[in-house]
Amino acid sequence: MVFADCGVTSDFVSGARRLGKSASPPERSKQGYNRDVQYTLRDGRSSDLDTLWRIDQACFPPGISYSRLELAVYMRRPGSFTLVAEQPRPRTKSFGDQPGTILGFLVSQAEQKKTGHIVTIDVVGNARRAGIGSKLISAAEERLRSAQIESVYLETMVSNGAAVEFYKRHGYEIVRTEERYYPNGAFVFAKELISSPPAQ
Repeated sequence: MVFADCGVTSDFVSGARRLGKSASPPERSKQGYNRDVQYTLRDGRSSDLDTLWRIDQACFPPGISYSRLELAVYMRRPGSFTLVAEQPRPRTKSFGDQPGTILGFLVSQAEQKKTGHIVTIDVVGNARRAGIGSKLISAAEERLRSAQIESVYLETMVSNGAAVEFYKRHGYEIVRTEERYYPNGAFVFAKELISSPPAQ
């Protein structure tokens, strides 16, 4: 699976699955329509699983979305990492910092032969067109580069035109078609990380 904009099938991609720890300062969307969406990127936690699974279920139809067990396995594989885009909640005097709202996530894995795999990218529908998918994939590419990964690949449905355009825009190229990966086939995209700048 790769990119999905949950609730809006015309928007995203999905596919991927943990390396180091990272956090980012709050981002304010500068592109698309959701210009006021604020979020931070952080590493996924085991406590996120149920929320991430529900997002994935909303993003993909049965048979393509991951079961809770499948998603948990991808997140826990050796060399895998999960990145989460989270909208912070205001700090209160009574409770201090409260858990934020997860707007999207990405799972990736560093595999053998210096190759990385983007397992899935999911973004909730009301956070679409806010640049979250681009930030997630850029952060994942940087994480993979830091692990000496030289190239990364992913799969997306042939029929998901928005996902195809998204990946092409971020420097990915179709390397082959897998007829049986999805009911209507899947494009396998790849990108060289050593010679390519990060996704923007």
